[in-house]
Amino acid sequence: MFFRVKSFDKDTNARSGIIETGRGIIETPVFMPVGSAGSVKGVSLHELENSIKASIILANTYHLYLRPGIEIIRQAGGIHGFTGWQKPILTDSGGYQVFSLADNIKLSEEGAVFRSHIDGSKHMFTPENVVDIQRLIGADIIMAFDECTPYPCDYGYAKKSMELTHRWLKRGWDRFNNTVPLYAENQVFFPIVQGGTYAGLRTESAHFAAGFDSPGIAIGGLSVGEPADIMYEMIEHVNKVLPEHKPRYLMGVGTPVNILEAVERGVDMFDCVMPTRNGRNGTVFTLQGVMNIKNRKWKDDFSPVDPDATTIIGTQYSRSYLRHLIVSNEILGAVIASIHNLGFYIWLVNSAREKIESGEFGKWKSSIIPKLNTRL
Repeated sequence: MFFRVKSFDKDTNARSGIIETGRGIIETPVFMPVGSAGSVKGVSLHELENSIKASIILANTYHLYLRPGIEIIRQAGGIHGFTGWQKPILTDSGGYQVFSLADNIKLSEEGAVFRSHIDGSKHMFTPENVVDIQRLIGADIIMAFDECTPYPCDYGYAKKSMELTHRWLKRGWDRFNNTVPLYAENQVFFPIVQGGTYAGLRTESAHFAAGFDSPGIAIGGLSVGEPADIMYEMIEHVNKVLPEHKPRYLMGVGTPVNILEAVERGVDMFDCVMPTRNGRNGTVFTLQGVMNIKNRKWKDDFSPVDPDATTIIGTQYSRSYLRHLIVSNEILGAVIASIHNLGFYIWLVNSAREKIESGEFGKWKSSIIPKLNTRL
């Protein structure tokens, strides 16, 4: 994998770039639709490629490991053969899911013992076997196994957790460098910066992660309940340390406003379940603001979902019709809302990239943030 910065914004730390992988080019800033179990919920590959125009998607080690199981994926020739998606895929290591979804977790220096949220069966993730699992999955970008520090937590816990993540990172890095890809394409490994909401710990962790010869670095443990201004402060501390010549991946973030604020601070890669999860529940993102399509006010509104045509889907259906589908629990409603929201997110990062390259990012961001914050 190769990354180069194309353009820096003249007034902020925002930048545009290109990530070159064996499966295709990724232009940054980039938003990665989340397909935890190998599927972006309710969205076909045709829609991902042609309507949404995603260049990379995310899958999850924890979910794929439990179901369908790594052996099935191996028999299919890896996740690309199993799903049919031939562009790049990034896999999260499953650390966040172990600590948020699994039952009866026992954390030790060796790793994390947990029980499946599906059937209660007992499993163990270690820094080494998580690398092995991701090798078997065959993702293009694989992540280190970390402990995602909860919010709030005291300084002592955050420091202890960060230090464990660092020891696990060293072990995962060694395992990665002593193994090889199992399929045709190359794989790369990203460390993860932790440290909670403590600036000193975040700076220390960023220095530690930057010490590895990895092609990219992730920022984890944010958007877990902390106020947005604290999240932005932590991003600033971390990005002062992380090298400019590597892509920076902010994990699990967030709202459209969160994404633009992070782009302004030098982040390149994003993922979040919000576009699809919120869409299934009737929340629709538009350039006019955020709407709860279930509200009575949209019942006889026959204007397009998104009158400013930021997405194809937004002009094909009326607000009235989408409301009818969602309140009737019609599957098509969740599909339309999910495709529209993903299209909106990708339009947003694509627009940010264009504005960075034209030297208008700061002005554009200032004009669009009030709209994105509006509740219709």
